[in-house]
Amino acid sequence: MINILVVEDDVNLNQIVCTYLNDRGYVAKGCLNPSEAYDVLYNSLYDLIISDIMMPEIDGFEFAKTVRQLNPTIPILFMSAKDDITSKQKGFKLGIDDYMVKPINMDELVMRVSALLRRANIMEERTLTVGNLSMDADAMSTMIDETEIALTLREFNILYKLLSYPKKTFSRAQLMDEFWGMDSSTSLRAVDVYITKLRDKLSAGEGFEIVTVRGLGYKVVLA
Repeated sequence: MINILVVEDDVNLNQIVCTYLNDRGYVAKGCLNPSEAYDVLYNSLYDLIISDIMMPEIDGFEFAKTVRQLNPTIPILFMSAKDDITSKQKGFKLGIDDYMVKPINMDELVMRVSALLRRANIMEERTLTVGNLSMDADAMSTMIDETEIALTLREFNILYKLLSYPKKTFSRAQLMDEFWGMDSSTSLRAVDVYITKLRDKLSAGEGFEIVTVRGLGYKVVLA
């Protein structure tokens, strides 16, 4: 499934966009502001972001800039009432991939979403390749060179998460909440155990390292 995050402070438009995308086979989640979107992005994987520009406190420009620092490849589509060339130039300089002017034609939005995903090679496959390691999120397979690495579902999801956001530190609590559930009575030490297992299983991996951030959690550093 293709997961899309919609960041729009107009509640009605947010609901319309999400409903339209969901009806066409996508999985769309709406957020009313960037602060809420940051929390969602830190805890779930998304394939594309649709964002308004004019929002209170944090505008779409600042939001796109922060997203690009965390994830340089995720497609970002602006939809805004701002129809001036200056706003469009600023958006594209910050790294957005497309720009639509309100009022939005929903059929055109779906076509643009499809084109962005196709360009990012997301429609056909959800894969990550880092060094000699490759992960296929649809087949749930992990390969180092030509050898398949046997990972449990939780190990796979933790590794996929870390590799999707290189250099970003995830706390033990964040990883626990996402992959064990917020109501889990399991100790945070379980995260350490899983990271140790991953390091052992990925000992032949090249081009990345799972680094311990003392007192916080873990991150992936690319070689």
